[in-house]
Amino acid sequence: MRIVSKEARLFLRKFMGSPKEIGSVIPSSRHLTGSMVRAVPWHNVRKVAELGAGTGVITEAIARNVSPDARVYVFEKDSGMRRKLRMDYPDFVHAANAVHLDRVLGSDGQSQGQLDCILSGLPFYNFPQAFRDSLLEQIVNGLKPGGLFVAFQYSLQMKKQLSKHFVIERIKLVPLNFPPAFVYICRKGNERDGK
Repeated sequence: MRIVSKEARLFLRKFMGSPKEIGSVIPSSRHLTGSMVRAVPWHNVRKVAELGAGTGVITEAIARNVSPDARVYVFEKDSGMRRKLRMDYPDFVHAANAVHLDRVLGSDGQSQGQLDCILSGLPFYNFPQAFRDSLLEQIVNGLKPGGLFVAFQYSLQMKKQLSKHFVIERIKLVPLNFPPAFVYICRKGNERDGK
């Protein structure tokens, strides 16, 4: 019999309390995490953000792949999970709310349009439309032209809205995750591209 990890128990407890904010009953699988990080050309990444870090499954993969001199911003709303992430990754910048992405970048001496990549585990479709719009605006503003936005979702419901802001390069189904997930690999266009 397989023993449930401490992280999985924490994730389940948080899901039961706030299912619209957490989005799943268990953390992302290694298959989903692998699909997310393989989409990123890590040798070119100097500034990266993770939105909705949860128990840190993707944060750990970022730490393994990112250059030691890169700046990493980790956003997690839950204070208990954020505290653990801060202890596990003390060299990263930790913040609570992804909707204040540009404020966090600004307080760290960075201007908008500086991030090479943003990875997200946020359940966008669970959020009210106004909040979703604000969040996507922050993401677009935070990325430099040509920057990557890699997000997983449990449906294709966000495809239309994401295509208004990004060039969707690929959507990959990850069936070996519970529940099965879609990884959206999106790129911010250059100003001349009109996106």
